Amino acid sequence: MTTLPIEPLTRPAFAPFGEVVETEGLTPLSINQGYAARYNGLANIDVGAEGGHINISWFVASARPAPIAIRLMERHPLGSQLFMPLSGGNWLVVVCTDPRTPSSYRAFAANGKQGVNYARNCWHQPLLVLEDASSFLVVDRKGGGDNLEEYRLDENMQLDLGSAAS
Repeated sequence: MTTLPIEPLTRPAFAPFGEVVETEGLTPLSINQGYAARYNGLANIDVGAEGGHINISWFVASARPAPIAIRLMERHPLGSQLFMPLSGGNWLVVVCTDPRTPSSYRAFAANGKQGVNYARNCWHQPLLVLEDASSFLVVDRKGGGDNLEEYRLDENMQLDLGSAAS
């Protein structure tokens, strides 16, 4: 069994897998007579393949038992998938370039103000939260076509996550 180290989620580190969605370092537009700030262009939503449409949903996730075992990876060949935490809690992101290659896996610690937009075809672990009842806004694709591919890790390639600071 391999333990996968967890690194901080940063734009450069996550770039091969998609986009980090955050406002850190960005200048907002002042709107609503100065009573609101608007941050534009936070992610590129990619859902148009095979006539797809944007789907906005709300997920409420539960924490998994520790140590967190990585046994399934998934990807979406027809569109991107954006997760933005609403509860403010820290959470985890696990991605890889090839689910059959242990050295291609990366794990990131995201803070409660960071979301991710997985690029089309990016292999990722389903949502991993550190607190029960963690809410997320999700923007992804709806429509025809098969937009889910799963890969189950065999017993020889079981991965557990290292310690995550919450």
